[in-house]
Amino acid sequence: MSCDTAAVRLRLDAALAGVAMSFCGMTARPDESNCECHWGSAEELALLKTPDTELDPDLLYRTWSACDWKDHAAVLRRILPQLTCALVRGHVDVGHFAEEVGRSFALGEWQQWPAQQRAAVREFLCAWWAHTLVEPDPMAPAHDVFVVCAEASAGVGPWLSVWQATDHPAADRHLAEAVDRWEYDLLCDELPWNAWDNKDDMCRELAQWLAQHAPARLRSHGAPEPLIHRIGLLGLSHPDRWEDPLLDAYRF
Repeated sequence: MSCDTAAVRLRLDAALAGVAMSFCGMTARPDESNCECHWGSAEELALLKTPDTELDPDLLYRTWSACDWKDHAAVLRRILPQLTCALVRGHVDVGHFAEEVGRSFALGEWQQWPAQQRAAVREFLCAWWAHTLVEPDPMAPAHDVFVVCAEASAGVGPWLSVWQATDHPAADRHLAEAVDRWEYDLLCDELPWNAWDNKDDMCRELAQWLAQHAPARLRSHGAPEPLIHRIGLLGLSHPDRWEDPLLDAYRF
């Protein structure tokens, strides 16, 4: 996995261009509708049926966050060029809306789209994730981008594989920050976010991966030994984990 920041940035730029090309001219269905009281006006709805028209940030937010479209896939395709750029540029508060952004992708069932379209979405997610891992100060925290990608694809495996293959100080620091946020829930066998699908499988896979791969990287990053020890316990069964004497001093 390339750790050249410039090369990874070029890949992300190319992925954004690929999304723009693949979804150019897309519109919502002519009969698409939504509640004027809760979503927006008829004039705003008409913009979704007009191709390649920029939406203001508030309308973009209301569009991707709504979950009651007749054809969510068509609406998502309409806004993807603008939404992907907004995510990369920090114009969407991924820190507060990671699950919701990922869920919007999932509701669109993009993995069932025609080959060119689904390839463009997959490459965007992969390129955004790869760039986030090597960026010392990314627009959105890596653990939140991870959640977007996991929710969008209903799985954690591909994103963990990229993390494992990225040998970079920034990736290690992002891992330490993620572990600090996730360890409490994972020690209680809970996924650290509200998943749309595959919650139990993702929790098990994430815990096992961290137990196997995180301790050495955390140690090289200078993380405290008690934290490293607790992460190692994620590889044990729940009863065995709680027999560890060091957890007695860790308040739950």
